[in-house]
Amino acid sequence: MTTLGVVFRPQLAPEKLRPLVRAADAAGLEELWLWEDCFLESGVAAASAALAWSERLHVGVGLLPVPLRNVALTSMEAATLLRLFPGRVSLSVGHGVQDWMGQVGARPASPLTLLREYLSAMRALLRGERVTVDGQYVHLDSVALDWPPLEAPPVYAGGVGPRTLRLTGEAADGTILDASFSAEGVRRARQLVDEGRESAGRTGEGHHKVVVYLLAATGPGAAGRLHAELAREGKESVPGLGVAGDAGAVAKAVQGLVEAGADTVVLQPTADEPDPEGFVRFAAEEVRGLVP
Repeated sequence: MTTLGVVFRPQLAPEKLRPLVRAADAAGLEELWLWEDCFLESGVAAASAALAWSERLHVGVGLLPVPLRNVALTSMEAATLLRLFPGRVSLSVGHGVQDWMGQVGARPASPLTLLREYLSAMRALLRGERVTVDGQYVHLDSVALDWPPLEAPPVYAGGVGPRTLRLTGEAADGTILDASFSAEGVRRARQLVDEGRESAGRTGEGHHKVVVYLLAATGPGAAGRLHAELAREGKESVPGLGVAGDAGAVAKAVQGLVEAGADTVVLQPTADEPDPEGFVRFAAEEVRGLVP
């Protein structure tokens, strides 16, 4: 069955998170996703609060920028969340926005090398292994978590370009695709991920999940808000991006992404969504029932 989620965008002030989490939990939303965007909000701090404020809501962080974070710290934080809230957390990592990484003096010369080394070390640490590695970017000397997760979790990685998408297949357990992917884009991305899995000999490891964000708007002025956001991103001329309309229209767009290879679709409201809590209820109470 397709999993449906909503993202809490960090353009909303942190204090807006609690009422939205309560609304999501009460409405039966399956997943709430958070971003760690510079210089807005911490993904891990927000995830911890959201999990504590809810009873059954699954919380994902997509994604944590690896140049900004030592892999041991990210693994410690991940393990803590996974033990505090077993079965309710998904974490993903990625390059981050390179201009932002440059602003804090953390821009790597080879983002692909860093992400590959990071994924290898993080997955090993979360399996409870003792890790020694002296890579180009990742350096660990006999590091092991004292409180690893009780069960090794999947580690997702985000990607846009072909080489990164192949890498997510090679080295991650799942892939995060942002809202710049149409259904056709998701189909091509899934092919690249599968190529990476095949090159790494991982095709027998089980299903590699793909999480896709879908820019969505509903209610009065929905089409205008959607077009304005796409225009701000310079993507208003890209066919098949985003959806504006009622629950039926949104569900149809979700199904198109699923048919292209998405396992989870996360509805991404526009940055100027006038009723974030209402958007959560719309997703959980109106769209969910129309998505197989």
